[in-house]
Amino acid sequence: MLLNQKYLIFLILGLALALTGAAQQDESLLIGPGDMVQVSVFDTPELSQVARVTDAGSIPLIIGGDVKISSQTPETASRIIEKVLLDKHFLIHPRVTVTIAEYATQKVSILGEVKVPGAYAINTPRSVIDVLTLAGGLNGEADRRVVIERRGTREKIPYFVSNQADKALDSAVTVNPGDTVIVPKAGIVYVMGDVARPGGYTMTNNEAQISALQLVARAGGTNHSAVPSSARLIRKTGNSYADTPLPLSSMQKGKQPDLQLEADDIIYVPFSYLRNFGMQSTGIVASVGSAAIYAF
Repeated sequence: MLLNQKYLIFLILGLALALTGAAQQDESLLIGPGDMVQVSVFDTPELSQVARVTDAGSIPLIIGGDVKISSQTPETASRIIEKVLLDKHFLIHPRVTVTIAEYATQKVSILGEVKVPGAYAINTPRSVIDVLTLAGGLNGEADRRVVIERRGTREKIPYFVSNQADKALDSAVTVNPGDTVIVPKAGIVYVMGDVARPGGYTMTNNEAQISALQLVARAGGTNHSAVPSSARLIRKTGNSYADTPLPLSSMQKGKQPDLQLEADDIIYVPFSYLRNFGMQSTGIVASVGSAAIYAF
């Protein structure tokens, strides 16, 4: 009976370790210099220890010497230590679990178009929504396509901050201590000429994009004196601009599909009187510099 109880206890402990290992396989947070790690050795508690990762990226084991675990996940570090204990014949079947007890870099940097950019203390991984809240949230000129740069690996992870709560929360990306969150400025598109409110409009709607018809609508629509059939799209290509006809009148009538715009695109809607038909793209581009900028 006693043997059966012992077998059951070992079975439960083994299952717990297996589940812990499986959970750790999904971890993306890497161990870094200065982190405090907990090393637990199953069935050999005298070899368990808490150690701080050195600047060289290693920890001194109680037996086995220095082992480099920097830039590894806790799961991978566990396997590395197991191999050391096995290869040096200290244990026959080593079972090791490594967890991060304390992060050395306990701040996240939030840069760009947030209300209060800066470095903020976080002790554990948190969702990007929580982290952006620390900086007061996005400001009026923010692009909703933010980028998270991972500590150590410099991996760039994109994240779209949706206005829809369920989407923003369901797809939340984790931000780890030491990461950097960059919120770029939203792109601007321009509509010039014979519209109600000519000027530049930031692409800050929920999709962070806008079509030709949507832009004209934001500008209050074309005036009665406008000639939308002669509208033009001016798009920057490298160091120059491409000036192409834009069938705005046909789009408005549903005869042509709407066109998605890119940042810095310019739509020019000419006036009906002849002196404006010949306006060159260089003049239109020059006028953009003094255009009023409107936020959506």
